[in-house]
Order: sequence, then structure tokens, then C-alpha cells
Amino acid sequence: MSIVTLEGIVQEGQIRLKTDFHLPDKTKVYVVVPDIQGEKYAHIFSPRLANPEQAIDFKMEITEE
Repeated sequence: MSIVTLEGIVQEGQIRLKTDFHLPDKTKVYVVVPDIQGEKYAHIFSPRLANPEQAIDFKMEITEE
């Protein structure tokens, strides 16, 4: 396996190479990201029932006024 190292930037969610290097479609690549500080964010999970059989208690009822 031969290795070529190319530098690029991420622009609008896509990797843009800084050089005019053409890679054919479906070329396997590996991306190494040096010195990045990831953004911290909270992940809010959906609530879950401890006993799924209780789901019937939360059945939606539609009433007309």
C-alpha cells in the first residue's frame, strides 16, 4: 500500500484539498485531524419507560370540543 499525504480544509462540510490533486471516485481515504478542540455539547436523551407495558397508560385520546 502506498501512502500520499495531502493537506486540506473542511469547507461547508466537505474536505477541500489545498492542491490540485485528483482522487478517483470511491477511493478509500483516511482522515487525520491534528490539534482540534472538539465543541462540547449536551446530549438530551428521550425519556423511556422503566416498564414498557405501561405504555397503554399514555395512549392519546382525542376529544372534540
